[in-house]
Amino acid sequence: MNKFKELGINEEILKSIERLNYKEPTEIQAKTIPIMLEGKDVIAQSATGSGKTLCFGSAIIENTSHQKKIQALIMTPTRELAEQIFESMKSFSHYRKLKIAVIYGGVSYNPQFKALEMADIVVGTPGRLLDHLERRTMNLSNVSHLVLDEADRMLDMGFLEDVGKIISQCKKDKQVLFFSATFPPELDQLTKRFMNDPVKIVVDCYVDPKKLKQVYYDIDNNMKFSLLVHLLKKEDAGLIMVFCNSRHSTDFVTNGLSKQGIKALAIHGGLTQNKRTNVIKQFNSKATFVLVCTDVAARGLDIPGVSHVYNYDIPNESKQYVHRIGRTARAGETGIAISLLSNRDHDNFARVLQEFDVQIDKIERPYIEKVKLDLNFNRGRNDRNQGGRSGNRYGRRPSGNHGRGNMNRRSGVSNASNSSGSNHSGKRKFSKSGSFGNNRSERRKPEMSNSIFNR
Repeated sequence: MNKFKELGINEEILKSIERLNYKEPTEIQAKTIPIMLEGKDVIAQSATGSGKTLCFGSAIIENTSHQKKIQALIMTPTRELAEQIFESMKSFSHYRKLKIAVIYGGVSYNPQFKALEMADIVVGTPGRLLDHLERRTMNLSNVSHLVLDEADRMLDMGFLEDVGKIISQCKKDKQVLFFSATFPPELDQLTKRFMNDPVKIVVDCYVDPKKLKQVYYDIDNNMKFSLLVHLLKKEDAGLIMVFCNSRHSTDFVTNGLSKQGIKALAIHGGLTQNKRTNVIKQFNSKATFVLVCTDVAARGLDIPGVSHVYNYDIPNESKQYVHRIGRTARAGETGIAISLLSNRDHDNFARVLQEFDVQIDKIERPYIEKVKLDLNFNRGRNDRNQGGRSGNRYGRRPSGNHGRGNMNRRSGVSNASNSSGSNHSGKRKFSKSGSFGNNRSERRKPEMSNSIFNR
């Protein structure tokens, strides 16, 4: 506890930290907390899972008291991240008894009205926050501490204008804290407009590259799902995340895995908030070991214990590859990222190799049996039902005038799949020229354990 005390954190927060059994500060905590406690504006660049919530939480909790008026505002891009920060802030303020409200779209307004009447701290997504401002059910004129978490994600999702409107409703003399994995130039307009001589702190990726292994398989598209099933059945792993590019692919893979006896859950923007919350709880509690998801789950959420990340589809944006693999090999643990490539993935994969200095080794395809697929799995029903909810995917208000309606466009249904290999022999580094080779040779069928079924 002495190491946290050296950062200047007060006794009540230190007691909460001890109660949570935190041993020592992370790099971002050690570098930012003393500066934030001095009241300075900070731009902090750090990866998901590096302990950012305690950084801004320390400054906010120390300078907030229960007054039944909002003194601190934390903005996040997604509902899941808002819920996660809300729970963390409650834990950190355990001995202060502050009132914290969490505000996002896709749920009823009435409980939020009541929570805002008593709130000292508000955590929320831009769309629903702006709704409350327009309804005059939230007053930010007393906000003296403002946090923008996952700022680059806000930009990607088209929230920049809304964020500016919300910040302008806060006190002029306030502390502003921006946290982000990257800081694209477009964020400069926000920092110049709302920050006062900010201190910029950059912390290297929280993932230890020496403990993260990256591999890929090259396989025909019609065998991708079969390979994923094969590898999951014989994998004795911890928590597993399988990433897809679209909601339909996510549901397709989850349904297919379940039919093969593999317990899997899906999370994407087409689910209700209660369903998404329950899925994350089940995964974190290890009630289910395979989470199939779109990139909504790649950013912000702190999910410890992920040993394997599978790229069922290679993301269209190369930076999402980095965010995905950042879910594993964290906090000193080992991890592996496995990509399954068919013809449709080659261009995206080549861009990843060109933009990032990564070594990804090829694994020769094992002998696999083809799995029979239900190719018509809920196709029409899912497309109709999910498309109508896109406006609230990240807690946005249901308005068609903000240029965000196309954020949920599908890149096309893909039967590509991610897999985690246990026998990583026969490796060779993938050629950055983009040549893949098409090895169709089959090996003797290995024995398969049912470790993932017996948990």
